[in-house]
Amino acid sequence: MKKKLNLSILGAGVLLLLSACGRSDVTSHSTGLWERLILMFGKAIQGLSFGGSIGLGIIIFTILIRAVMIPLYNRQIKSSRELQELQPELRRLQSEYPGRENREALAYAQQDLYKEHGVNPYASFVPLLIQFPILMALYGALTRVPELREGTFLWVDLGQKDPYFILPILAAAFTFLSTWLTNKAAKDRSAMLLVMNIMLPIFIFWFGTQISSGVALYWAVSNAFQVIQILVFNNPFKIIEERNRLEMEEKERKAKIRRAKKKAHKRK
Repeated sequence: MKKKLNLSILGAGVLLLLSACGRSDVTSHSTGLWERLILMFGKAIQGLSFGGSIGLGIIIFTILIRAVMIPLYNRQIKSSRELQELQPELRRLQSEYPGRENREALAYAQQDLYKEHGVNPYASFVPLLIQFPILMALYGALTRVPELREGTFLWVDLGQKDPYFILPILAAAFTFLSTWLTNKAAKDRSAMLLVMNIMLPIFIFWFGTQISSGVALYWAVSNAFQVIQILVFNNPFKIIEERNRLEMEEKERKAKIRRAKKKAHKRK
């Protein structure tokens, strides 16, 4: 199972879906439940726009939303990592039960493996399902609340595309860095996964050049936050260091056992 590849594809799919969401403006006169949620997000961003800077409000609100979702993200990463650690065992089972005729036996064997290691193969999707409407509402606020499409921030007009492509480049760069860090400690990295890690940032860059600067700003800040989040809570360098330490300890343990057996054999 290539869960991380699926998550990357899902991320791209989310962007496509978001870009196709409703386009009509959301105001205080809107009555739909979804529109009211979008308006609530829009009002929150306005309330955080200190000095009347909508760009600053977008940055602060994005950071707050990402901070609230840290437990969900950590759970998602933990589940994905647990599945990644089982990939060698899953491949072994696939070789033991090849072909369609063994599909049912393979499924039972995989379930037993998950149960043995206390892993839920679907746990990583639960946080995504919770995050999805939140991200959609935030995107909707940035694109459908008229007040958030007005004003300037640094060099950009928030309602227009970034003329220098700086925000799309930042969004793409942080996307690449976050996916690279996420997969850095993975034991199993397929060629398709590596291709997606390159294609997704390219898609993000293209997407960023087609949307307003306000949305591109949100995407750049969100992915920058994710990079920091990975380094703080799921640092791949620490994971690799710990894995190497455990492997070294296991080698030393086995070496001690071999030496003890040799000594016992010499005494006989």
